[in-house]
Amino acid sequence: MKRNIITIDEDRCTGCGECVPDCPEGALQIIDGKARLVSDLFCDGLGACIGTCPEGAITVVEREAEPYDERRVMMENIIPKGPEVIKAHLKHLRDHGEEGYFAEAVSCLEEKGIAAPAMHDRAPCHGGGCPGSQTIDLRKAPVVAAHAQGTVQGVSELRQWPVQLKLLNPGASYFDNADLLIAADCVPFAYGNFHERFLKGKIVIMFCPKLDPYSEEYIEKLTAIFTGHKINSITIARMEVPCCGGVTALVDEALDRSGKRGIIKEYVISVRGDIL
Repeated sequence: MKRNIITIDEDRCTGCGECVPDCPEGALQIIDGKARLVSDLFCDGLGACIGTCPEGAITVVEREAEPYDERRVMMENIIPKGPEVIKAHLKHLRDHGEEGYFAEAVSCLEEKGIAAPAMHDRAPCHGGGCPGSQTIDLRKAPVVAAHAQGTVQGVSELRQWPVQLKLLNPGASYFDNADLLIAADCVPFAYGNFHERFLKGKIVIMFCPKLDPYSEEYIEKLTAIFTGHKINSITIARMEVPCCGGVTALVDEALDRSGKRGIIKEYVISVRGDIL
């Protein structure tokens, strides 16, 4: 996928090493007398190292790079270095508005039984990370029916959070061996039996091809999902209105870029809630 990532001008780099401590993610090392980016996976592209380079040898560019892996960074490079590095890393993410990565980092700390440090510069969301973008795997959670006045109304088939493509982490483990449902935002409102007919047993990705101004980002995210995971099947559910055909177009483009092809089932829903 194409994203922001640092680049180092070797002619200007003196190998002083002042950039290395300011990269707690562990993306930089001094090798053969020069600062080197050792892994795309460890570089978040936010440029914390830029300000400490006395030669101005480090810049941020946009290029093809592997997706940044917050979980791997936390487990391999941040947590082993102790509480001060953990706090600096979390502050770094918060200062740049990376709430998705922040929530994933906090989740890693919780997994290791480590309390997240207090962040006083900004009021945290519930649980330390933003619930809107925190990666949650619900596949093993008990199925809960909704009740109203003692009558069962329906069962939620949602098996992950978040669901909006803008907030999804392409590296989330629930995409492994997944049956994907890629749905337009309006479909659950038009089709009354959405959970039972379409969502059951699937990982859902939702977006609006007309109102969301992120087409290229969405294609890159879908490409990363298709490339980084074994996907068993893809079901598309979209509305009958012409603009909703953009859902299928984005999926097709992402499949072309990933070099993968599979069986796609496409369902078109009328504004009256019928499957056309």
